[in-house]
Amino acid sequence: MKYMLMFCGTIAEDDAWWSMPPEQKESAMKAAMGWFETNGPKVESGYQLQPVSTATTVRRGENGSRVVTDGPFAESGEVVGGYCIVNVADLDEALALAKSWPGGSVEVRPVVER
Repeated sequence: MKYMLMFCGTIAEDDAWWSMPPEQKESAMKAAMGWFETNGPKVESGYQLQPVSTATTVRRGENGSRVVTDGPFAESGEVVGGYCIVNVADLDEALALAKSWPGGSVEVRPVVER
């Protein structure tokens, strides 16, 4: 089964990441890359996202119109900083991967395969 692991944090945490001193960021990246190397056979793809300040949101407005605004979805308490698609036997295995992530919160969702 395929699952998307979404690596989440608060807007403040995202801002802190992008302003972090290079040596501290390098250390955190080494931990994340180590996770990807360890779990490589199960990870199909994954990407880190640009800062939340670069987000643009398209919403449905009145009468079905589309409204474009700068920033993340305003009502969200967390933002996605990156994601990966994993191919594992079941939810338990996906959760085990999420629990081993060296960073913060991880949302785990099954992928609809067609």
